[in-house]
Amino acid sequence: MKVPSRRVAVAVFVASLLLIMVLKADAQTKQTTNTKPLTLGVVFQGSRQPLEEHFRPLVNYAARKLTPTAETKGMVVVAPTAGQMMKLLEEKRVDFYMESPYPTYLINRLGAARLLLRRWKGGIAEYHSLIFTSKESGIERLEDLRGKIIAFEDTGSTSGYFLPKLFLLNKGFSVVEKPGIKAKVSSGEIGYIFADTYKNIASLVLQNKLAAGAFSNDDYTNVDDTSKASIAILGESEPMPRHLVSVRKDLPDPVAKRLKEALLSMHQDEEGKNILGKTDNTTKFDLLPGGEEMVRRKLVELYRPRRGK
Repeated sequence: MKVPSRRVAVAVFVASLLLIMVLKADAQTKQTTNTKPLTLGVVFQGSRQPLEEHFRPLVNYAARKLTPTAETKGMVVVAPTAGQMMKLLEEKRVDFYMESPYPTYLINRLGAARLLLRRWKGGIAEYHSLIFTSKESGIERLEDLRGKIIAFEDTGSTSGYFLPKLFLLNKGFSVVEKPGIKAKVSSGEIGYIFADTYKNIASLVLQNKLAAGAFSNDDYTNVDDTSKASIAILGESEPMPRHLVSVRKDLPDPVAKRLKEALLSMHQDEEGKNILGKTDNTTKFDLLPGGEEMVRRKLVELYRPRRGK
C-alpha cells in the first residue's frame, strides 16, 4: 500500500522538532546546573561592598577554573558573625570561606564545614606565640611568673591569648584571669589581664608594670629595635596555621576536589599570582600540615572550654 509522502514528511518534521526541543531543554538544564555560582563567604562587620569587591577577583578566578567549559560566576557573601556564617553554610548559600583559626573552630565545630587548605595570608604560613619579659625584670624562667600578672591581647586572639595560655597550662601552671594589674595573685598561680594590642602589651612589660606578656612572632618583628633589645623571651608555643580555607560539609566531593586543585595551583600562573598579591598579600594556598584531621584536633585542643581556668 502506498503511504502519502507528504504525511510522512510532516510526521518526521514534527518528531525532529520535538527532539530538538527536548535536547535544548536538557542542555539548558545542564548548563544551569553547571553554572551555579561559586560562593565565597566572609565574616565581617561593616560595609559589605568594599569587601565584596576586594574578594571578587579571587572567587571569580576559582569559579572559572572550577568549570572551564561553562560560564560559572563567583559570588561573595558577607556575614556579620561566625554564627551567621554557620547558618549560611547550612543553607547552602556559601560554598567555602577563609578565616583565622579561632573563627574557623567556632564555625566548623558543629559540622557546618570541613577544613580544606591553608592560606598564606600576608605571606605567612603559620605563626606562634612568644611569652616575654623585660631584661630588667629579674625574671629568668616561666616559674618566676607564679604570683605575678602577665598580659594577653584579647579574648578572641589565637596568638595573643589561646596559644600562650594553652602553652602555660600544658606546662602545669594555673592561669587565672584578674580584674586589673594591681589585683592579688596567689603564689601558686599566674594571673593575667587583657591589654588589647601588642603595642600596649610591650609597653606595660617594658615599663615594668607587668611581669610578662604574650604576642605573636609576627608582632615581634614589628617591635622597634630599641624595644627588642630590652626583651627577653621566656617561652614559645607550637605553631598554628595563619589562615584556613573550609568548605561546607555537603559540598559535593568532585566540586571540592576541583576547588582545591584550583586554589593550590593559583600561584603558578601570572593571573592567579597577581590576584593573590592583591588579596591581603596572599602568597599561595597549600595542603594542611599533617592533614585535615591533625589540624582539626589542634583546633579542638586549643579552643575547647576549660573549667576553672
